[in-house]
Amino acid sequence: MEQDFNEKMKQKLLDMKKELLVSLAANDADFRQIAESMEARDSIDIAADDIDRKMLETVGIKNYNQLKLIDSALDRIQQNKYGLCVKCGKKINPERLEAIPYALLCINCKTEEERKNR
Repeated sequence: MEQDFNEKMKQKLLDMKKELLVSLAANDADFRQIAESMEARDSIDIAADDIDRKMLETVGIKNYNQLKLIDSALDRIQQNKYGLCVKCGKKINPERLEAIPYALLCINCKTEEERKNR
């Protein structure tokens, strides 16, 4: 049963990774297009392009960080450590993993971490 769940989650993670890589590639193309089009434009156009560029960078950083978490989860599957909280070592609830397949922490440890960060 656990092996079936891990295989299901592995496929879900691989699908997420593929989507992120496609998104990062599209953002990269958009970023290049904005940079190339910055010639001979007025200040309003340049400001709008700067905002677009910053938004693309933010999305790219977020996607890159999520990609690292996905790769980490795939490594944990390979090492038979997937679904275990990296802080306390207890099993992460399968419903939590369904919602966030790359979750590192069980709900109790995540809640505690969020309280500390407030």
